[in-house]
Amino acid sequence: MRGVHDMPSLKAVVSAIGRRALATAVAICLSGPCGLSLALAAEQTVQAEASQSEASKQQVEKLLGVWTEHYSKAVTLAEKRAAFKQLMRQTPGPSRVQIRQVDAGGVDAELIWPARLHYPIGKRAILYVHGGGFFSGSSDTHRAAAASLSKAASADVLLIDYRLAPESPYPAQIDDTLTAYLWLLDSGYDPGNIVMLGDCAGGNLAIEATLRQIRLKGPLPAAVIAISPITDLAATGASIETNADSDPYGNLLRIEDARKAYLGDRLPTDPRVSPLYADMKGFPPLFMQVGSREVSLDDTLRLADKARQSGVDVTAEVVPGMVHQWQLFPFWLDDARRSNQRAAEFAIRHFAEKPRD
Repeated sequence: MRGVHDMPSLKAVVSAIGRRALATAVAICLSGPCGLSLALAAEQTVQAEASQSEASKQQVEKLLGVWTEHYSKAVTLAEKRAAFKQLMRQTPGPSRVQIRQVDAGGVDAELIWPARLHYPIGKRAILYVHGGGFFSGSSDTHRAAAASLSKAASADVLLIDYRLAPESPYPAQIDDTLTAYLWLLDSGYDPGNIVMLGDCAGGNLAIEATLRQIRLKGPLPAAVIAISPITDLAATGASIETNADSDPYGNLLRIEDARKAYLGDRLPTDPRVSPLYADMKGFPPLFMQVGSREVSLDDTLRLADKARQSGVDVTAEVVPGMVHQWQLFPFWLDDARRSNQRAAEFAIRHFAEKPRD
């Protein structure tokens, strides 16, 4: 297999913005039943916008209508997997990127990089671990989001097709994630120039793969980005119930069904499958992003608080009015474009080698 350094290169300009500190962050949530755990994280949590605009509300409602249309008859995990695939097939594909199929140490993957002259491929990489409740999702469903991130962060993105449950239960998904990370290292990427990113179940896998590296005393990525991650497979977060009606897609994933397919009889409080119960000491800088309407809101903020107490540099961002996996739709949602840009800027801040003008 040819090395990544055999491919063309290019320069990009991406500006970085600083954090917007907001003393009243997550006030939209603190009045609800999930208040105690959210209050613990409030002081260091960023609210992305002061409030949700009317235009944003209309865009989200339109998206929910599309979701309802595709998922109305999906009951089994197989049917939900097919519905997700069909929905994403009808969305716009990536543009202005180069895509190459790669064998990442035995894991099927796509290497995506901006289609610009003189782009320095092989310098910076984001390992993208897709979401889908451990049982669905693929490079097909997340290609457009990965391509958008590649351009925004001026980085190569390795989008992996890890094995799915129930055909391949735990630990296949974490094994594949870590295998792909080690492939990047073997391909010449410095760990200081690799950021690991995952959404939904992929956020869980990105965090757990990094925790395994800590236990193995292996080289760690420069940072981790977890978007709406599932951090507690025991589903003890209050927002699982309180946000069930406001987050129809997140609720459709049904954490109990996904957990059974992924874990079988393994305890959901095992720290090797649920980061909320893990020792976070030594974890690299962590950016977490979640919508205020999501069932996974409490999962995100509780882990953010625990990580801070362990000395981890954590940025937790709550985006008003957003539902689960809103970031996959930057072509329909203004908030998705802005959210993805902030994630890209976090990655840039933590790359050892910054993009050049």
